[in-house]
Amino acid sequence: MKRFASLTSRLVATTVVLVAVVVLLIATAATLALHAYLTDRLDSDVQASLGQAVQQVEHGAPLGGPGDGDADNRPFDGPRIDILIGVATSNNASAAIKTQDAGFKAVEATTADALAAVPPDGNGHDVHVPGYGDYRVATQDTTGGLIIVGLPSSSVDGPVSQLILWEVLVGALGIAAAAGVGTVLVRRQLRPLREVAATAHHVAELPLATGDIELAERVPERLTDENTEVGQVGSALNTLLAHVESSLTARHESEQQVRQFVADASHELRTPLTTIAGYTELARRRPDDPDTTRTALDKVEEESARMTSMVEDLLLLARLDSGRPLERHPVDLSRLLVEAVSDARVVDPGHRWRLDLPEESIEVVGDVQRLHQVVTNLLTNARKYTPSGTTITVSATPGGFAVHDDGPGFPPGLAEHAFERFARGDAARTRGDAGGAGLGLALVQAIVTAHGGSVALRSQPGSTTVTVSLPT
Repeated sequence: MKRFASLTSRLVATTVVLVAVVVLLIATAATLALHAYLTDRLDSDVQASLGQAVQQVEHGAPLGGPGDGDADNRPFDGPRIDILIGVATSNNASAAIKTQDAGFKAVEATTADALAAVPPDGNGHDVHVPGYGDYRVATQDTTGGLIIVGLPSSSVDGPVSQLILWEVLVGALGIAAAAGVGTVLVRRQLRPLREVAATAHHVAELPLATGDIELAERVPERLTDENTEVGQVGSALNTLLAHVESSLTARHESEQQVRQFVADASHELRTPLTTIAGYTELARRRPDDPDTTRTALDKVEEESARMTSMVEDLLLLARLDSGRPLERHPVDLSRLLVEAVSDARVVDPGHRWRLDLPEESIEVVGDVQRLHQVVTNLLTNARKYTPSGTTITVSATPGGFAVHDDGPGFPPGLAEHAFERFARGDAARTRGDAGGAGLGLALVQAIVTAHGGSVALRSQPGSTTVTVSLPT
């Protein structure tokens, strides 16, 4: 079975079988047609000879019989008759036979009985005459007895046997030629498929487990014609390789982001931990100085709150990444924006705060606490990373809201990474020590995405706008 495991072997075998079946059917039909034609001709000759013999008997001319003398003096000598048998009536069961080589002579009773058993219907019948061979025989009753006339079947069997022999020889040659030509043609036609398979094997040998994978191997364009079966396979393989390459790239980027995330988180947590350890050590060394102890405790409390806020943000991001659903309730977005802007004015009166709301209240569906966190983070970012006197405008629309400031904008190259975790601007956008951990915009995007919305950022010097779209 392994010999026919390949597609080439199976196609060639199928072709050979089909050719053999066609040859067999044609040979059978030709043989039957020739046999029927020759048999009809032989029957016509036998029936003509039988009619001639019967006519002679009816006119009183004897056919002869045993002991009738010299066969050359017999009155009947039909040139088309190879065998002429006269069988007497039931009172005389003897029979005589005349062939082209000899005159009438007596035959054995068993032979006469076998010939007499042929139906006297005037039609041709195949009979084996002992001592003489196979004949096509026709019989008819007459007043002078049973007349049996026959011609040898060799005139039919010989040509048919020759035809069968030639059919076998020509058919065998045809099948062999079909096998050889079919093998060459099938291999040539399947050559593109083998090239596609070679591409797949080459890709399978590549190390795809780790690292930055560059999957540049593709099926040649000439083998990607969608109008052919091989082209469809090649095109599908190229599409699959493109998907695999993009998936591997995404996996590598995700791994890099995870490594960077762990490194950044470790760094951000190490800083307050180092501060706490330092002030704790200071308080231990000066246990009798109440001012030092108070300062150390205040700093420990401040750094602890900073770490707590960062850990809570990381936990919230982890929950959102895991697909944990948020609350879904109607939220008065207009009121939420009014409260957030009012709080921002109190916290930082040095900025100019503007609120642009439509006359009708805007309502969205979502988690009011998380949406308030989104607005607060955006206003905090606008306040932290712009100089005093900057105008910050919050405007609401039926599908969300936008926060715009006329500050210096995002540094070059940072805007496209602004929503990544721990992404922070440089000193040009940071006032003093107001820089955060870089989780604000990442939380904004995660929360809005969990609500089924989207966030967009446009930034240039003098104009930065963050647009939030929410389901109404």
